[in-house]
Amino acid sequence: MATKASLAPIIKRFKAFIIDLFLIAVPILYVTTYIVLDGKDDFQNNQIAIFSVWAVFGVIQSAFFAFKAQSPGYKAQQIYCVNLHGKTANFLIYLFRYFMFVFGFIIGGSILCFFRKDKRNLHDLLSDTLVVQKS
Repeated sequence: MATKASLAPIIKRFKAFIIDLFLIAVPILYVTTYIVLDGKDDFQNNQIAIFSVWAVFGVIQSAFFAFKAQSPGYKAQQIYCVNLHGKTANFLIYLFRYFMFVFGFIIGGSILCFFRKDKRNLHDLLSDTLVVQKS
């Protein structure tokens, strides 16, 4: 018997993102700022460190999606990121999705979900992914 899925509400996606920031990004930011570098001033003046933190965050989040279709935030919200066939996509697709999220956020692609019936953002459209919840 197949499990039915419905599109995840935008608020759950937002909450999942905030949880991921706290559980994945904050520890990376802390280690980079206070262990690798010499404090916040060094971090703020080091563009390579800033890029590296967000690249590592993207790799970690993509790995979670590739193995379980959920990051810690998605698991807390009981939502999944899957391909258009309802299956887990591969790591490179999720990594592409993350970098398109960053790019799309800069140009306003993250508001697209408010105008689309399927609630997909630019990064979801480009990577052929959906965020769903079990019905």
